[in-house]
Amino acid sequence: MTSDWAAPFEVAFRASAQLGEGPTWDPATATLIWVDILGCEVHRLSVASGRDVTMRTAQHVGAAKPRAGGGLVVNLRDGIGQYDPDGAFRWLVHDPVDGRRGNDAAVDAAGNLWAGTMRYAAATNQGAEGGGTLIRLSPSGQCVTVLDDVTISNGTGWSPDGRLMYYVDTPTRRIDVFTVAGSGSVVGRRPFVVLAPDLPGSPDGLTVDADGCVWVALWGGAALHRYTPEGDLDRVLRLPVDYPTACAFGGQHLRDLYVTTATAALGDGQLAGQPLAGSVLVIPDAGVGLPGHAFADGPPAGGS
Repeated sequence: MTSDWAAPFEVAFRASAQLGEGPTWDPATATLIWVDILGCEVHRLSVASGRDVTMRTAQHVGAAKPRAGGGLVVNLRDGIGQYDPDGAFRWLVHDPVDGRRGNDAAVDAAGNLWAGTMRYAAATNQGAEGGGTLIRLSPSGQCVTVLDDVTISNGTGWSPDGRLMYYVDTPTRRIDVFTVAGSGSVVGRRPFVVLAPDLPGSPDGLTVDADGCVWVALWGGAALHRYTPEGDLDRVLRLPVDYPTACAFGGQHLRDLYVTTATAALGDGQLAGQPLAGSVLVIPDAGVGLPGHAFADGPPAGGS
């Protein structure tokens, strides 16, 4: 049975991000990491104080994740790089392709970074499908192309037992699922959820909770959906913004669900009617999340 209700949200941080994305709870600092892709900004939000610290990047930044050695790994326009705690930057994978940028990313239990790309044109439906990828970057620096036929690489997450990986290529209007092989690679891609043609919105970022349920933000759908491990829709959370982009559990005991949002697709009239678009919202006590993982690349440059 599906529960459909207006989410009892609060404003975690009021902002006007063009394309807020990628909320990630960092337990080492008790902060929520999130990005404004088109604003070239990485944010760290202290949920206790409400203080948000912004770091500018030289390029559009699709995702930022904590590193085990401190600092961040970032999925940029021209590839994947890392920032040390002192702000020093270096490329891990430098692969510029004209008209393409990094998008969503996630880290698995082994510390591998799964990073997606997309063509800029895909965001406005200009041009044919494809042009994006999904790669896996290991802590040792090995880079493997997992998918090379993606249009808009988005939400990636794993089941509590680590045996399944969920994945979204947004224009397909599906959440797909893979079986995780012993090597950490994935096989057997098949549909987990297919959105009905008349359902508003398209799947964007996702997270998996401790019960194995998959939560996904509906870009253009003003809602979050939760699907059981069997793929049944059991909860719809209505939001006050048309373009939620991603969600993640954080805070004490990982019980609060944080949602990033966007303004980029809204016209001036729509913006006036959605004053919280571009902000980070939070739904207190929405469930229980799974502990996240840091990119296991070791200590920062010059460290021991």
